[in-house]
Parts: sequence; structure tokens; C-alpha cells
Amino acid sequence: MKKFVNKAEDFVPEFMSGVLAANPDLLEGDLEFQMVKRKDRPVDNKVSIVQGSGSGHEPAHVMAVGPGMLDGACQGPVFAAPPVDACYETIKALATPAGVLVLVNNYQGDRMAWDTAVELAQAEDIKVEQFWINDDVAVKDSLYTVGRRGVAGNFFVMKACGAAAEEGKSLEEVMAVAEKVNNNVRTMGVALTSCIPPAKGTPIFEIADDEMEVGVGIHGEPGRERTKITSADEITKTLFDAVADDLPFNDGDRVALMVNGLGGTPPAELYVLYNKAAQLCEERGLTVARNYVGEYCTSLEMAGASITMLKLDDELEAYLAAPAQTATRIF
Repeated sequence: MKKFVNKAEDFVPEFMSGVLAANPDLLEGDLEFQMVKRKDRPVDNKVSIVQGSGSGHEPAHVMAVGPGMLDGACQGPVFAAPPVDACYETIKALATPAGVLVLVNNYQGDRMAWDTAVELAQAEDIKVEQFWINDDVAVKDSLYTVGRRGVAGNFFVMKACGAAAEEGKSLEEVMAVAEKVNNNVRTMGVALTSCIPPAKGTPIFEIADDEMEVGVGIHGEPGRERTKITSADEITKTLFDAVADDLPFNDGDRVALMVNGLGGTPPAELYVLYNKAAQLCEERGLTVARNYVGEYCTSLEMAGASITMLKLDDELEAYLAAPAQTATRIF
């Protein structure tokens, strides 16, 4: 294993310290609970948007905190859910009379931790609700989930809910935005290589040089099939068709199209995939109103990519266009 690591057990708090040190005007944190929050939140009349999951998927989740996005997030160890006390303290730190909305990717560990934390907070009369994100079309159940997994489509839920909260929408209204996005977003990914969690020191799964895992999960969970590598265009069509056929997306729809890198794919290769995905949209009569190419939800240094499409209406398109700033970029 070759990584920029001091001690494996210090990896998460050290990278989080780096995020805080690089963004002193934007963020503050509590490393005891591996939590990051906006310096200017909470605000009494605004709903707080909170999320938290395992590390290794950066820029999700602590690097997605900022105006127009998340108000706070907590991290677990690499590929492991945050502990209940971290989730609970994050909710308390962002509690407002307007309420807290917790966005949870659909993994069993995440759901268990946040379920308990939400119950504890509600027992203290904190106004808080949670919403489960499950955009992955590859498999209904994985090693970690009941139902579909939450993957890169998570970005669109964060972005739309963050914008709605900035407008002063109520907790119920922001929940409705989350549901609308989740109902209209679909994702599927492919892995060309495995990755190495620092604490493990070896690849999380074995894959031959001439193979790819179609429908891989962001923790390396098996997908739909293990097959031989083929051309970029053929890979793109496999992912695109699975996504586009699932909703389904129809002639005349306006969409947001994302090609997301899983951590080890060069930007040039992502644009090769996007080029074909845009062509396939045109062939289906879909108008790409907004596009996203880059890393939004990764799996450490895994070479791979996912395609996400969100069916838009005027409300969702406006939320995606609303200004936002995080530790990694300005949207």
C-alpha cells in the first residue's frame, strides 16, 4: 500500500483537520465527533441540512458543507457509518426552531446510526426528520442495504435541499424537495480497479486486469456482473441505458447529467464518457439542461465512474442553478 498516511487510525481526523485549516472563514468543527459545520449556522429561521456517512467518499460529505449545500456533516471511519454519538451531536449542533433535515444514504449502518440519533434528539424535543436516498439502479439489495443504495445522486438531493433551506422553506417543504429529487434521480457505476482502505492495507476486492465490475457499490459491493473490459462507448451505453430505462426518462425530458469519478479516473477519461452520454441523451430526445463532470462521490482511489441523471422541472432546475459554496468548489 502506497498512501499519504501517518497512522491509519489518525487518517480521518487528520484529513478533516486539513479541511478545516484550509477553510477557516467558512467552516468550524468538533474533531471529537468528526463533525464539520458552517461557521454561520445554525440560524433560527432556517432549516438545517445535515448528513453523515463513512469516510472515503470525498468530497461527500464534510467537503459538501457550505452555503447552499449542507449545514453540517459528520464522518465515520473509512467505509463505516459514523457512531451514534457523532450523529446525535451533529443534530444538536445544528438544531433550530425551524428544524433539522438529516439526509441518509441507504446503507444499513448509516440508517441504524441516524435512526437512533434522531430518536434521541426527538426525545429532547429537537425538531428533526430524516430522509433516505436510494438512487442506485444496479441492485435492489447489497451487502449493506435494504433496498437500493444511495450513491452519487445524493449530490442533487443535497444541492436542491440546501437551496430550498436558504430560501426559508419549512422542514416539510424541504422534505418534499428531497422526495422529488430522489423520485427522479437514477445512478449506476462501474469499477475497473479495487481500492485500499488505509486500515486494511489490501484491496477490498480482487479484480483481474482485463475485468470490470458493472454496477459496483461505492464500498466495493458486487454489482450486476463481473465482465471483460470493453470500449468506453460501450461501457457508457451500458450505464446510460440502465439509468435511462429505470425511471424511465422520455423524449422531451430536461435532465441534469452527471459523470462522476470514483476517485482514480483522470478527468480526460470522464469527459470521454460524458461525450458519449450526451450523444445518447440527444438520441433519446433528452435535453441536457445542466451537466456535471468530476468527482462528487468517490471510493478512495478506485478507477471507475458512474452516470447519474435527474429529471428536471422548473423548481429543481432553479435549485440546481442557485449559488453554493463548499470547501472544494463554488457551484
